[in-house]
Amino acid sequence: MTVAMAEELKANGILVNAVAPSTLDTPANRADMPDADFTKWVSLEAAAESIAYLVSPTNRAMSGTLVPLYGRA
Repeated sequence: MTVAMAEELKANGILVNAVAPSTLDTPANRADMPDADFTKWVSLEAAAESIAYLVSPTNRAMSGTLVPLYGRA
């Protein structure tokens, strides 16, 4: 779907990407997995920074891709 949307919208100058994070470091995930190593999880700040880049004017070429966010896994 990401590739199809990117292809369909490229004539309008619209870039389309998808983000696929591994486990996000949230209070709910910490509560549900108390014995996990939280240091390996993707912080919300890191996820937000990655997404901010994708939607920023700095990203002029990346489109139609799945961006995995693995943290320190």
